Amino acid sequence: MSLIEQIAQRLKARGETIAVAESSTGGLISAALLSQGGASAYYRGGAIVYTPKARAALMGVSKEQMGEMRSASEPYARFMADRVRQHMAATWGLAETGATGPSGNAYGDAAGHCCLAVSGPVSLSRVLETGHGERMANMETFRDTALELLLEALNG
Repeated sequence: MSLIEQIAQRLKARGETIAVAESSTGGLISAALLSQGGASAYYRGGAIVYTPKARAALMGVSKEQMGEMRSASEPYARFMADRVRQHMAATWGLAETGATGPSGNAYGDAAGHCCLAVSGPVSLSRVLETGHGERMANMETFRDTALELLLEALNG
């Protein structure tokens, strides 16, 4: 059984829901979750929060709420996972933020840097460094790692 099949099966069996806030994956996490038949039973929605304007408009997060927290950090990933879970009244929130490449980001993180978090009955976070700037490969690795983190939380 594939990773996404396992996730879908667990969420459906428990009657639980998921909401996603992703950035550098550009919707790949949501697309994976929606690839299963019956996804409407567990998928609440998702937002591609790629810019501060998107964060304000889609997630209702103001500059003041951000404070000193910066994007592409583990605290920010945890904040966004919790925020999307609450914002969409889901059992679980999943967030991803990073730098896919070919170069790093404005904060000094190298290409291939990604922070991921799950918020819900079990909360987890992880930092990933792929060590390369191959944009699409990083996007896919970030997606897969996010889904692995979600399954770990579901199994927790």
